[in-house]
Amino acid sequence: MKPTIEEIHHIGKLAKLKFTQEEAKAFAKDFKEIFEEFKNASGENFQGFTKADIEVKKTLLREDVVKNFQNKEKLFKNAKEVKENYIVILKAIE
Repeated sequence: MKPTIEEIHHIGKLAKLKFTQEEAKAFAKDFKEIFEEFKNASGENFQGFTKADIEVKKTLLREDVVKNFQNKEKLFKNAKEVKENYIVILKAIE
């Protein structure tokens, strides 16, 4: 299954993203490859496997460390909107 360019633009619209035609073509190709991998995996027999059989890889992400930011003027300098010492951002969910 290969998604159409229109479907890629629709997915982008749902995610509030805009793609050029070249980007949409590249995403369509990537989605096609992902769907083919799922199709290949669906033909495999996974019966008899347990969680213990799966190799767990250590995460390569850094640990989050909370830091107190002292220079608020520098922080707020690049913010589009500040209200009562908070940065106002667009809502992510409508």
